[in-house]
Amino acid sequence: MANMNFIDKLGGASKRNDSLLCIGLDPSMEKIPTFLHAAKDPIFEFNKRIIDATKDLVVAYKPNLAFYEAEGPEGLKSLMRTIEYIPASIPIIADAKRGDIGNTARAYARAVFDVFGFDAVTVNPYMGVDSIKPFLNYEDKGVFVLCRTSNPSASEFQNIGAKPLYQIVAEHAVTWNVHENCGLVVGATWPEEIKKIRTIIGEDMLMLIPGIGAQGGDLEKVVKFGTNSHGENAIIASSRGIIYAGKDRNFDEKVRDVALSLRDKINSLRH
Repeated sequence: MANMNFIDKLGGASKRNDSLLCIGLDPSMEKIPTFLHAAKDPIFEFNKRIIDATKDLVVAYKPNLAFYEAEGPEGLKSLMRTIEYIPASIPIIADAKRGDIGNTARAYARAVFDVFGFDAVTVNPYMGVDSIKPFLNYEDKGVFVLCRTSNPSASEFQNIGAKPLYQIVAEHAVTWNVHENCGLVVGATWPEEIKKIRTIIGEDMLMLIPGIGAQGGDLEKVVKFGTNSHGENAIIASSRGIIYAGKDRNFDEKVRDVALSLRDKINSLRH
């Protein structure tokens, strides 16, 4: 399994679990159930319970590195333990939004892929292809380029121009997809932009679509516009709406209920 590339691993998980659902593992000590605070590694124990409850429902997991870095060295240890605990058959996406000059980008890519062992990563295209290529050169890994993000102020830059910047990013990403390992991050809160981007990138490129749940994305339109004609090639991500669904000692049961409901609702819209 260790030698399987990201696309094959993703396809296998999607078929096996009949799923496009990705769960963001974004733990915050202020929000995890208080009984876990007594554990030696509260963040890992929180993630472990979520993984155990949902590993048959997801197409991928997506830890956001910021939540682990915020806890210092111990948080990074929790992240490594989490990565090691996730079944090898389920791809793990680093929500890292890396983007820097080539030499630094190479170091970032090595850290994400060789040190931590992620299967895919999110990257920022603002500095151009120099900052993306070191990631894409890992042909067996997935690279998701920020295109039209879900945050309210995204339009300050991403919608500028007669042809909006997000469309230009999508067009460039198509040319970057030489190894067929490049996809786009497109926020669920912008369904019309999702529709436009799918027409630009065609049937085969992947979209990672966060913003369902706490951010209020329109799931029906996300599935309709984000997937291809076969109801595939979209990874629909939810974090807070799932991982904080429960508060007590049985929080993982509520997490499973919410994840199962969302997985099944996505499937009812795509099949």
